[in-house]
Amino acid sequence: MTTGNQTANQTAAKNVLGSELAPCSLDPMTGFYRDGCCNTGSGDFGVHVVCAQMTPEFLSYTKAQGNDLSTPMPVYQFPGLKPGDRWCLCASRWKEAYEDGVAPAVVLEATHEAALRVVSLDILKQHQAK
Repeated sequence: MTTGNQTANQTAAKNVLGSELAPCSLDPMTGFYRDGCCNTGSGDFGVHVVCAQMTPEFLSYTKAQGNDLSTPMPVYQFPGLKPGDRWCLCASRWKEAYEDGVAPAVVLEATHEAALRVVSLDILKQHQAK
């Protein structure tokens, strides 16, 4: 699915394994463009490219960092995330969580190749979702 904000390049996006980018989550709907995929573009200053499976530890961690992902925000049609949900995270936030020992599992097929500018494939593979 494409939106008016996407470029043709995004529709052919690649994942960290070099194949076509798979959807991360349609329920809840994720992605910078809310298209279910961890697509990125010039307006995505946070680089929301890591498809991660939420854990209680990570949700507590990111809330303590000032980004509360667990509380619903109906005004933004955001349901709030719970453990097990998949969400496109900022690559830098995932790396911070990794360095602090609370990185959530990563869905490699749904993680955009742009994540490799911030974190190595070897590290992502060590945190691959089962």
